[in-house]
Amino acid sequence: MSRAAGFVTFLTSFTAVLRFVMPSLSSWLFYLIQASAILAAPPKFTPAKFYDVEGHRGGRGDEIENTLPAFARGLINGVTTLEMDNGLTKVTDDGVVVVWHDEQILPEKCKDTKPAVPNDPQFPYVNKFIANLTLAQVKTLDCGSLRLLDFPMQLTVPGTKISTLEEVFSFVRCADPQRQARFNIESKVNPQFNGTTRPPGDFVTAQHAQFVKSGYQFGQIIYQSFDWRTLIGMKQLEPRFPRAALISSTSAADMNGAPSVWLAGLNLNDFAGATLGERIASAAGSIDATILSPAAVNDSSPVPDPNQAGYIPLTTKAMIDRAHKIGLQVIPWTVDDLSIAQQLLDWKADGIITDFTTNVRLLVENSGLHVHPQFDANLVNKCLQQHLQLAPH
Repeated sequence: MSRAAGFVTFLTSFTAVLRFVMPSLSSWLFYLIQASAILAAPPKFTPAKFYDVEGHRGGRGDEIENTLPAFARGLINGVTTLEMDNGLTKVTDDGVVVVWHDEQILPEKCKDTKPAVPNDPQFPYVNKFIANLTLAQVKTLDCGSLRLLDFPMQLTVPGTKISTLEEVFSFVRCADPQRQARFNIESKVNPQFNGTTRPPGDFVTAQHAQFVKSGYQFGQIIYQSFDWRTLIGMKQLEPRFPRAALISSTSAADMNGAPSVWLAGLNLNDFAGATLGERIASAAGSIDATILSPAAVNDSSPVPDPNQAGYIPLTTKAMIDRAHKIGLQVIPWTVDDLSIAQQLLDWKADGIITDFTTNVRLLVENSGLHVHPQFDANLVNKCLQQHLQLAPH
């Protein structure tokens, strides 16, 4: 019997049963739809038709990281994916997902303006942990006035507030009416120091709730984390979201060779592979990750460029080959050197996360690969004006 004929036979039998036990036509339709959903296999993550150039924190080489202006610039520059970080505010008050990288509000990135309420004992908020702040307190911060010394070409937008994930999705929907954008969203969980961040389960639950209301399809939102417990949690909650296993040479193993707290209790020495990179790929495959996202450079490398003697990569051809063999994509970070980017392209990496999206996108295009079209700058800027929130500065 063909698959189609078998399905028709199933529906015929199922209909007869429903007519017997379900007098209501609306109930019959409901259960038929539910049965069809059960039969349908969850969609698999497939590579996009465009090479995956990802704007790291939006593209912090051009704009202040993880802000709406950075995401706007990423869209205008034609990134395939907006990469960003999520923190989670104080659970007893709101537990809101905010888009920011650091566990603490760092003085080199943000400035206090005023207390959220008069005589707030927690004010000033700079140097406080996001996990211990309410959204109202976070929203008083000016995180758009300070240019990072490592990124002297950053454009500042004084007064820019930290956005919630819901606000970022709202802005991108405005700028992307055809829903072509993709997202790579990290849970900033710290398994080493309890209390500095919210626990993995809180992140998974809160982020999942925002993902499903985003207006974007499952395959357009990658869930990434250094703490592999959150990837396991997201798979259990909703396996249709692609999951990216982040790793660096520092998070790969404990100092004494014990299993790393970042890898959900896994010990890389337990996995097959002649090299560290191959074992990392095998470990990521064991938790059913969709993507392996390693640092491009080993933390122990004395030099930053592959053309220099002594350069030590973390992402290697052997790692990429092993990952591809077991069905994983490989998207390294943070690639701000075109020699490294070219090496990764030669090794068939599936994407590149970079602070400098314009030049990396051009390199990819010059390599004969398809790049995502640039988004309409007029529309993006119009939406930015509508959605940007400014604190007093």
